[in-house]
Amino acid sequence: MEYSVRTGAQVDPTARVGAGTTVWELAQIREGARLGDGCVIGRGAYIGAGVRLGAHCKIQNHALVYEPAELADGVFIGPAVVLTNDRHPRAIDPDGRLKGGGDWEPVGVRIAEGASVGARAVCVAPLRIGRWAMVAAGAVVTRDVPDFALVAGVPARRVGWVGRAGVPLEPCPGAPEAWECPRTGTRYRPAGDGLTEAG
Repeated sequence: MEYSVRTGAQVDPTARVGAGTTVWELAQIREGARLGDGCVIGRGAYIGAGVRLGAHCKIQNHALVYEPAELADGVFIGPAVVLTNDRHPRAIDPDGRLKGGGDWEPVGVRIAEGASVGARAVCVAPLRIGRWAMVAAGAVVTRDVPDFALVAGVPARRVGWVGRAGVPLEPCPGAPEAWECPRTGTRYRPAGDGLTEAG
């Protein structure tokens, strides 16, 4: 099955786009980018050179995914999200000379399977967003986010836990360190700084 590119989108010939992926108007996919099967790249979105997207990712309108970002399968990037790539950005060097591509070392945002980043959030690289974690709309993420964590604010802080369904988890009665999804009934337990499914 082929992928679909709408009129006005730009896909560099060296990019690899997976089967069933749709690239909407005015989106730009840069050289060497790799997109998995069944992705949706929204209107005006930017996918930087060499960026890696897994299968079934959704990059909403006007999101900016700068290299060297890596997104695993099933990642959601909301409208106007920015994944940065320069911890100390400057247009010029200390002598006033315009900086070029070789004058800095890009750092990336890595997002694990199933995680979501809400509209207009900014993720300041380098950092990792854990499996099935959720970043609230408008958050500014400056440090790693644990698996299944819900973070919000400026700077972002953990305000709860979410399950695979994206619904906030509730404490399990009689099990103080266990959490349960009210939608699916799945239970979660602590693992490192995050959670894992209880099995």
